[in-house]
Amino acid sequence: MAEWSSNLLYVSFIMYLIATLFFGGSIRQKNTTETNQKKWGFIGIALTLVGFASQLGYFFLRWGASGHAPVSNLFEFTTFFGMMLVGAFIILYFMYKTTILGVIALPFALLVIAYASMFPKDISPLIPALQSDWLKIHVTTVSAGEAILSISFVAGLIYLLKSVQHTKGSRQSFWLETVMYSLVVVLGFVVASTAFTLGHYEANFQYVNQQGEEAISEYTLPALVGPNKGELLSEDVMEPLVEMPALINAKKLNTVIWSFMVGTVIYLLLRLIFRKRIAAKMQPLVKNVNLDLMDEIGYRSVLIGFPVFTLGGLIFAMIWAQIAWTRFWGWDPKEVWALVTFLFYAAFLHLRLSKGWHGEKSAWLAVVGVAIILFNLVAVNLIIAGLHSYA
Repeated sequence: MAEWSSNLLYVSFIMYLIATLFFGGSIRQKNTTETNQKKWGFIGIALTLVGFASQLGYFFLRWGASGHAPVSNLFEFTTFFGMMLVGAFIILYFMYKTTILGVIALPFALLVIAYASMFPKDISPLIPALQSDWLKIHVTTVSAGEAILSISFVAGLIYLLKSVQHTKGSRQSFWLETVMYSLVVVLGFVVASTAFTLGHYEANFQYVNQQGEEAISEYTLPALVGPNKGELLSEDVMEPLVEMPALINAKKLNTVIWSFMVGTVIYLLLRLIFRKRIAAKMQPLVKNVNLDLMDEIGYRSVLIGFPVFTLGGLIFAMIWAQIAWTRFWGWDPKEVWALVTFLFYAAFLHLRLSKGWHGEKSAWLAVVGVAIILFNLVAVNLIIAGLHSYA
C-alpha cells in the first residue's frame, strides 16, 4: 500500500508538470485567440484534476498504511501543503477561468512537492503526544489556510511581474528579483539533496543534544556545520568547519547552507544564459494579464485563507496544546511564528480595507506573507529546535 501511494504521488507530479506546459502554451502562442486559450486551458485543468485525484489517492493510501493522517512528519506535511495549494488553485481557476494562474501556481506546487521528497519518507508510529484526533484537525486546517494564502502570492507575483519596470537602480525591480532568487534557492535544495543521495553520501556524528544526552546524527550532505560537541564517527568524509550550540539543529542548518550555495550557483547560471534578470525574462509571459483581476484574486485568497488559518493555527492549536501540555500558549518557536503570520495578515486586511492599499502595495504584501509562511516551513522546522519542529 505504501509503494502504491508513492507511485500515485509520482504520477501527480508528472501530471502537474505537463499541465504547466499546457497552461504556458495557452499564453505563449502568437496571435492567441480566446478559443485557443480555452482549448489549452481545458487540457491543462483536466491534467491538473487527474494529478490532484492521484495525489488524493496517495494521501488516503498512506493514511491506510500508517493508520493515522499522513501529516506527522516534514515529508507528509509538505506534500499535503502542496496538495492543498493545487486544490486552492483549481477552485480559483473555475471561478475566474484565467490560465496564467496555472503558469505560476503549479510550478510553485511542484517546487513544494519536490522539496518534500527530499525528506525521509518512512512510515513510523506516532509518538504519544501526537496520538490525538487534533493532529489531523489542527494540521490539515493550518495547511489548507496557508495554501489558500499562498495563492495570493501567486496572484501578487503575476501582478508585479507585469507592473514592475526593470530600470537601472529600481528598488522594486531589485526586490522582485530577490523573490525569484529565493525560489531558485529552494530548487538548489532539491538539486543538492538529490545529487548527494544518488552519490550515497553519509556521515554520522555522536553529539550532545539540548537535553544534555548523547545522540547520533546522520548527515546526508557534507558537514559545513557540525552538532554540539560532535564527534565524527564516519571515515573518509570532511570534518565540519564550525560547531553549533545545542539550541541549533546543526544538521538542518547545514542543509539550508547547502541550499543557498547550490541555489546561488543555479541562479548565476540562469543570469548568464538569459543575460537579464529572471523577472525581466518572465515579463513577456504576463503582458496580457488583467491587473485588476490579479488584484481581486489576491485579495479574495487572503479573505478566505486568513480565517481558515486562524481557526487551525491559533484556535485549534491552543485547544490541542491545552489537552497535550495543559497550557494554551507556551511561546514555542512555531507558536510564535503562527502568531506572527496571524498578525501580518490581519494587518494586510486592515491596510487594504482602511488605508486603500490596493494594486502594487497589496501584491507586495502578498509576497511578504508567503515569505513568512515559507520561513515557518523551512527555518522554524529545520533550524530552530522546539516542541513543534518536525524531525
